[in-house]
Amino acid sequence: MITVSIYEDNNQLRSLLELLIGNTENFSVVGSYSHGQDITEQILIDRPDVVLMDIDMPGRDGIECVSRIKETNASIRVLMHTVFEDDDRLFACLSHGADGYLLKKDTATHLLNALSEVTKGGGPMSPSIARRVLKTFLHIPHAKQDDYGITEREQQILQLLSQGYTYRMIAIQCQISVETVRRHLKNVYQKLHVQCGTEAVAKAIREQLIK
Repeated sequence: MITVSIYEDNNQLRSLLELLIGNTENFSVVGSYSHGQDITEQILIDRPDVVLMDIDMPGRDGIECVSRIKETNASIRVLMHTVFEDDDRLFACLSHGADGYLLKKDTATHLLNALSEVTKGGGPMSPSIARRVLKTFLHIPHAKQDDYGITEREQQILQLLSQGYTYRMIAIQCQISVETVRRHLKNVYQKLHVQCGTEAVAKAIREQLIK
């Protein structure tokens, strides 16, 4: 049985998703919410195998919710469910730890298979999104680490950040202080000419500085 929590602020669509998923064999809806303000507590109570996550929600958006989920329980899979096809939101979601990216226009034909696939460790994406990701990697030449002067430690921290780790989790993993993590990331931002972690991870993925 695959247990699913739904985060969708459109009440009608959320109800339809509940019916579709809940009435399908081997699926069960354990939570259904219109916003992610209390997502940490809800995840601890519901303990879903996978979260179906909208991006554009009131208060805390879906991108931030992905980070909260992964910080609470990294084994929970997150499938983004959105109308947005732009690169910025796509790479922001992936850099925060999203496991798949499904457009709402593809719900009828791909949703159930995507939910099943993501729980098995796959990374399902809508066809147009998969093409966009492939195009990004095919058209950007491989960048060497010394092109930006990224050190081995900075690369390690970027890699962990891309997997949804918080500063505190990175500090524990690397056996350094949180302040040292911040200092390393500040250096990374300067070297990559970006302003924040999301931009740094997105650029590092696009230019293959991290996997």
